[in-house]
Amino acid sequence: MVKEGVEDWRRRKQDIEANNRKVEVLSKNGTFGETKWKDLRVGDLVKVHKDEYFPADLLLLSSSYEDGICYVETMNLDGETNLKLKHGLEITSDEESIKNFRGVIKCEDPNEHLYSFVGTLHFEGKQYPLSPQQLLLRDSKLKNTDYVHGVVVFTGHDTKVMQNATDPPSKRSKIEKKMDKIIYILFTILIVISFTGSLFFGVITRKDLSDNGKLRRWYLRPDQTTVFYDPRRAIPAAFFHFLTALMLYGYLIPISLYVSIEVVKVLQSIFINQDQEMYHEETDRPARARTSNLNEELGQVDTILSDKTGTLTCNSMEFVKCSISGTAYGRGMTEVEMALRKQKGVIPQEEVDDDSLSIKEKKANSTKLVKGFNFWDERVVDGQWINQPNAELIQKFFRVLAICHTAIPDVNSDTGEITYEAESPDEAAFVIASRELGFEFFARSQTSISLHEIDHMTGEKVDRVYELLHVLEFSSSRKRMSVIVRNPENRLLLLSKGADSIMFKRLATHGRQNERETKEHIKKYAEAGLRTLVITYREVDEDEYRIWEDEFLKAKTLVTEERDSLIDAAADKIEKDLILLGSTAVEDKLQKGVPDCIEKLSQAGVKIWVLTGDKTETAINIGYACSLLREGMKKILVTLDSPDIEALEKQGDKNAVAKASFQSIKKQLRDGMSQTAAVTDNSAKENPEMFGLVIDGKSLTFALDTKMEKEFLELATRCNSVICCRSSPKQKALVTRLVKSGTGRTTLAIGDGANDVGMLQEADIGVGISGAEGMQAVMASDFAIAQFRFLERLLLVHGHWCYRRIAMMICYFFYKNLTFGFTLFWYEAYASFSGKPAYNDWYMSCYNVFFTSLPVIALGVFDQDVSARLCLEYPLLYQEGVQNVLFSWGRILGWMLNGIISSMIIFLLTINTMAAQAFRIDGQVVDYSVLGVTMYSSVVWTVNCQMAISINYFTWIQHCFIWGSIGFWYLFLVIYGSLPPTFSTTAYQVLVETAAPSPICWLTLVLVVFSALLPYFTYRAFQIKFRPMYHDIIVEQGRTERPRELPVQVESTLHHLKSNLSRRDSWN
Repeated sequence: MVKEGVEDWRRRKQDIEANNRKVEVLSKNGTFGETKWKDLRVGDLVKVHKDEYFPADLLLLSSSYEDGICYVETMNLDGETNLKLKHGLEITSDEESIKNFRGVIKCEDPNEHLYSFVGTLHFEGKQYPLSPQQLLLRDSKLKNTDYVHGVVVFTGHDTKVMQNATDPPSKRSKIEKKMDKIIYILFTILIVISFTGSLFFGVITRKDLSDNGKLRRWYLRPDQTTVFYDPRRAIPAAFFHFLTALMLYGYLIPISLYVSIEVVKVLQSIFINQDQEMYHEETDRPARARTSNLNEELGQVDTILSDKTGTLTCNSMEFVKCSISGTAYGRGMTEVEMALRKQKGVIPQEEVDDDSLSIKEKKANSTKLVKGFNFWDERVVDGQWINQPNAELIQKFFRVLAICHTAIPDVNSDTGEITYEAESPDEAAFVIASRELGFEFFARSQTSISLHEIDHMTGEKVDRVYELLHVLEFSSSRKRMSVIVRNPENRLLLLSKGADSIMFKRLATHGRQNERETKEHIKKYAEAGLRTLVITYREVDEDEYRIWEDEFLKAKTLVTEERDSLIDAAADKIEKDLILLGSTAVEDKLQKGVPDCIEKLSQAGVKIWVLTGDKTETAINIGYACSLLREGMKKILVTLDSPDIEALEKQGDKNAVAKASFQSIKKQLRDGMSQTAAVTDNSAKENPEMFGLVIDGKSLTFALDTKMEKEFLELATRCNSVICCRSSPKQKALVTRLVKSGTGRTTLAIGDGANDVGMLQEADIGVGISGAEGMQAVMASDFAIAQFRFLERLLLVHGHWCYRRIAMMICYFFYKNLTFGFTLFWYEAYASFSGKPAYNDWYMSCYNVFFTSLPVIALGVFDQDVSARLCLEYPLLYQEGVQNVLFSWGRILGWMLNGIISSMIIFLLTINTMAAQAFRIDGQVVDYSVLGVTMYSSVVWTVNCQMAISINYFTWIQHCFIWGSIGFWYLFLVIYGSLPPTFSTTAYQVLVETAAPSPICWLTLVLVVFSALLPYFTYRAFQIKFRPMYHDIIVEQGRTERPRELPVQVESTLHHLKSNLSRRDSWN
């Protein structure tokens, strides 16, 4: 309790720190003063400065920009570090009148939907519709804007980020829960043997007085006794004996086990924290076990639910390849390409050619390393593109990349270096690539974009300013972005980039040159796990533009719900007859070791789901890059992006949309089930077809409905990989809850942002990555690591060890307590159930504290069945924990039976060896004290030697604890026996004067200990020889030469393990 109290207090301090942050609030006298976040109220007008977090959900009124725009970083909400553009209403952007602003906001009730907001601003007798573009969400950060003014709409637990939060559950491991059931079993055994002894005691006591009044056991003087042994009142005597037996056999209940487990878990956590293999030197961050309650749960993880951005990836894009006018540019191969080559075992010719370089070689040949730019091609770099026959098209291509975006340049006043803040990492990569290849974007205003360009005719750098007329923003439905600019030659240009599925449909007849080659290149780029966009342009006639602009501006000024759809329709009219320039290919670099980590975890039988707020295309590409999706895997795509649903949405009938969406998702899930049914039925097939399920956020809303969640879960469990896209934080938590409750197996959630907190808290284990997205995930996690790749060691090594240690520790604890407790029961039966204990009271009190406690703690801290290297080399060993091999009911009951058998052997051999033999010179037999010491010594020796047999990995500490515990028993006996008889009672000089000089005591001890250990030793010898466990085989293999391939015996055993895993997965 103290440990958990300290952990809770640390979390409380973090909450207090967040709630006491300061923000400027407009007071009644018209000045801004600082107020704590927790004191904010709805309607307060606040001022937030650059790089500060928003303290509540705010309605944007104005900003340091004249037109009321601002840039927001939402990485704590959706995991993305790219900037989002927000803009206030035109009528509130007047900076002068902001202090006197008065209005009424009517909006929706608090809810968890991050991407929607419906409201109306009543100002000066008019109504103005509000959208998510005017809403600044709590925990997002203001970037590239000096300050903003906003009105508090939701605060505290009403904010959308808090609505997405879930109450932190009290987590307990499955082993602890099962241990509670075992305690109930032991308590039942205690009641049964106490009742049995009392029953026999009552019967025997009643017979002490016969019907004719004669005393059967006259030497006990039953005619002159208390109620506890009165044959005339046998029933009350039996009842009091029952109470005595409960106290006598109370040693069967291992109360000290809970204390020992807490000590062991804390020490295990220290080892996790100090593991140098999980230390990230670049960020100086080690692994951290933030709670010690779930150490063994790390060894039983069946499903991992992972965030993507910042968890699997570095959250940075790199421009690596492009296709221009049908010619592919960019040397080298991506991580995905290299993985595919290795998998196929084929090295293509271009990989070994001199002009085709690996990524490392490409970097070495570059003049400098630039973040976001990983491109090298001697035909293009260093201005060489001007010598290409298609130089004019290359110029147009990179000019589109340098102009068609919403990025903002940030010039360092000291060095003159330009960095870019963009709405997406892709845009930043495009702008950086265009700069590195001769088209430097260096200035932007609301109406212009300025570039330093290389003129393809002269090869000289010139400054060109483009008048920015309109920006047609990207959206998930449009899947494209365009800008309309006027170049210095006074020509109107439409520059556009977008998804190939959309852009090829909009090409003009005369603009389709090199279409076939470009599509082939796009296909190759997609296979390489790259994100692709098609680049196009066209010149716009002045008259056409004038007519279109009137329609576009009219749509933008509407205040009805049809505003967005009319704007999109207007954009459609001008984004046509485009001329194809080429396509780009960018790579979202994975964190170091992610593909290998996922591959190793997959080999261990762990399923991996990715839950991300990113778009479907992005998530799929990363799925390929990290080996979650593989070449040849059939994708099952569940989405609501269909013409029928979009048509219903435009009609505005929400009920019809919901009904149609529900039916559509239901049909898609059933179609997916039918596709996977044949593979599931024929699971014994050598190379079954693999499936990957991809579902978007809208679809997930309906799939998580109580009427459909079982079908969704069943389909998902039949697939090899699952990716949930555009997931809100609450959806992540709901999916995690569904997997945890639906499968009944251990789930682990891993993420790095505040949007992952609900998922981390809902899972059985939450792992936070202390990356670039703040510490919110770490604060809510159970374990913290710096990189995703460390999860491999955390689970396969520490998880496997901790599970094995705790399972062995608990089983051994029950064994040693039953061994000790049942010797008391057998002795009492031997003594007519008199209630007389076999041992001195101090012997019994010290058994669990001094003579058997330290070895079991050493087992829980230091024991290793195999080394860390072998844990990683044979990842399928991890299935011992997933299938709960070491803590199954059969194994638990086996250890308990071993304890009962050992107690019988100890008691029977000790009694029959010593009780009837002459012990003293005068022919007297052993007395009660010597018999008790000999039997107790046999118990101490047996349980400690049993520990020595069970341990796989000896250290000097374990030797010290095991043999030291036995030695301490004799030291205690000498010291305690030297005390006066009034205190030491039956132990007075029993060792020094009586037991130690007697050879029969030592011979009996050797015989008893050997006989008590023989059943377990025989069982283990038989098991290792004929039915070895997985770690037994690996340990034996490790003693000899260690070949790369597994031996035949290992292969057959692991094949049996895989078949068990397949059967467990095919549940319905």
